Amino acid sequence: MRIHTVTFNPAIDETIMLDRLIPGEVHRARAVRQNAGGKGVNVASCLADWGADVVVHGLLGSENAAPFAALFAAKGITDRFIRVAGSTRVNLKLVDDAGTTDINLDGMAADDTLVAKVVGQLNLSVRTGDLVALSGSLPPGCPHEVYAAMVAQLRERGCRILLDTSGAPLKHALDAAVLPHVIKPNRSELAAWTGQAAMDRAALLAAGADLCRRGVELVVISMGEEGALFVSAQGALCAHLSLDGVASTVGAGDAMVAGLAAALADRLPLEALARLATGFAVGKLGMTGPNLPELNAVRALAQEVSICAMTMA
Repeated sequence: MRIHTVTFNPAIDETIMLDRLIPGEVHRARAVRQNAGGKGVNVASCLADWGADVVVHGLLGSENAAPFAALFAAKGITDRFIRVAGSTRVNLKLVDDAGTTDINLDGMAADDTLVAKVVGQLNLSVRTGDLVALSGSLPPGCPHEVYAAMVAQLRERGCRILLDTSGAPLKHALDAAVLPHVIKPNRSELAAWTGQAAMDRAALLAAGADLCRRGVELVVISMGEEGALFVSAQGALCAHLSLDGVASTVGAGDAMVAGLAAALADRLPLEALARLATGFAVGKLGMTGPNLPELNAVRALAQEVSICAMTMA
């Protein structure tokens, strides 16, 4: 099985390390680092570390595409990004002991013609049985319905679809007649979709079970330090593993998506899938940039994951 990732709104992630972030004050950075990023790029990078055969698709600004080309070449990732005039956005990650403050820009505008080029390139590349991860926000001008339309087209082609997005694109995808096989919202993204101000674990589980009854095969809900819920027709469970000495939380959710893709490619059962996805996410927490630690370390983390069975209504 070949794995494809789609990133309509990539970014160069500029991470600035600070002693302490104080609003309104002048700061001196301890260190600054830039990484080619965007959700689908991060997913592909982690999958390549795992040894997966992965292809990247989407839109890149030609003026600052070099960091992406270097990443793809270094990791053996097949590059199917379409270059367009302009620069890919630069997102800021301000990191201090209290956590990470994200400042994300909208990105380059993408009209129907550019979207059609990406979809056309993807359709030329995929084969029956391939896994496609549709990841991240959409740039200005990109129709909010694009993921929903791609899910229907790709499922008709016999592909398996993993969707990780939020807001209007997620709403359109989940309101459509044809649903993705797997979705990975976080707690706030699922709450926004349901229209609830906040959701406890029972409410999250109920929403996941309802989506499974509607046809989504697997719903994975990340809950930050509480771990993640995994809900499918096989049952439901909560997976959790903490890690000391976190280097950066940037891209941890994308690493979980990569772990899901790797587990789906190997057709792992629910518990093994939850362990591997969590191992990917926690392993990424100990790394800088969109990278996994050594593979035996990821496997060891997966075995240490705490699994708790959940009861669905």
